[in-house]
Amino acid sequence: MRLTGRPLVVAMCFGQLGNLLPHVAVPAVMPQHLMPLWSLSGAEAGLMASAFAFGYMLAVPVLTTLTDRIDARLILLVGSAATALATLAFGLFARGLWSASLIWGLAGIGFAGAYMPGLKALTDRLPPGDVSRSVTLYTSSFSFGVGLSFLVAQLAAEWLGWRAAFFITGLGPFAMVAACLAMGSVKPLPVQRRLFDFGPVLRNRTAMGYVLGYGAHCFELYGIRTWLVAFWSFVVMHNGGAAVLGPVAVSVLFSLLAMPASILGNEWALRFGRHRALTVLMIASAVIALTIGLSAGAPPLLLLLLLLLYAFSVPSDSGTLTSGMTMSAAPSHKGATMAMHTTVGFGLSAFGAWGAGVTLDLAGGPESTSGWLAVFVLLAGSILLGPLALWWSRRGGEETV
Repeated sequence: MRLTGRPLVVAMCFGQLGNLLPHVAVPAVMPQHLMPLWSLSGAEAGLMASAFAFGYMLAVPVLTTLTDRIDARLILLVGSAATALATLAFGLFARGLWSASLIWGLAGIGFAGAYMPGLKALTDRLPPGDVSRSVTLYTSSFSFGVGLSFLVAQLAAEWLGWRAAFFITGLGPFAMVAACLAMGSVKPLPVQRRLFDFGPVLRNRTAMGYVLGYGAHCFELYGIRTWLVAFWSFVVMHNGGAAVLGPVAVSVLFSLLAMPASILGNEWALRFGRHRALTVLMIASAVIALTIGLSAGAPPLLLLLLLLLYAFSVPSDSGTLTSGMTMSAAPSHKGATMAMHTTVGFGLSAFGAWGAGVTLDLAGGPESTSGWLAVFVLLAGSILLGPLALWWSRRGGEETV
């Protein structure tokens, strides 16, 4: 029996949780384990963590564009297995900044064959009326999977050592391998254009507004995800260990809130219009980020409340941006549009993770309030570029939904 309908959506969401189990293993163990072990600066740690997104960015234009020509299920199957093997290799062979960055980049290349090809495999098997909410469930399960990754990686590192964190999380992507084997095959629509012809995508101003908005979102999201554990470790240290929750609990809670935030953000957008909802959500996120930065030395309870608000605002635009891009894409160029979307998104994710580390070093380091103020100012400035991208797309005279 082949998966279809709701069972397919459920299987894809669970498979994605498996694919995401290694996703933030490096940021999760970096502050307490890898940075002191390998004497890494903020910029070096940010570079290592961002290698995943750099690898993803390099591979995804090829792998996602290929889904317009071959069944995305096949790419998803290979990409998921590659992510698993690279994560296991990190636990076995990482010995310092450069070996760790190389292996983590290979894991990102594997994930390039998993996330957007997975979305394409899902939407290719759904009737049009089921797309928006199914896409939002798929994209919002991303954040749930990140929370699970934070939890499993940090607990495994604490109890069994940091290498065990990669051995355990590296098993997760095999769940998506199983989901792929349970799907039926789909033959893509005939394509007449050249393989890497992104001209039609770039000319689709409506879709490109969502793509560029997604890039702003990803810069902010990966900036905070990469450095959240380090920031809360600073809060705990700054208050003599008297924080309400520890870094493990805060990072997991931050990520778990993202799933309902993305779903509610999409529902709000369906009711009030995507551009209007996205603009409000992005501006709100910038205001919260600035408030956290200005309050970096405040009591832990206040910072925890602000971080919970930020945990809701940061991912609230994710499902809306991705579903807007998917529904704005021309059917014959859907894979290429998804490739552009995710290339821009993860390219800026890499710069968000690395840029936050560089900013932290330049502004005083991870043990200073000035350093964290600068990081949150950077994140606030990045997300404010999102409404500008949406405004630009409206200037083209295209319909906005």
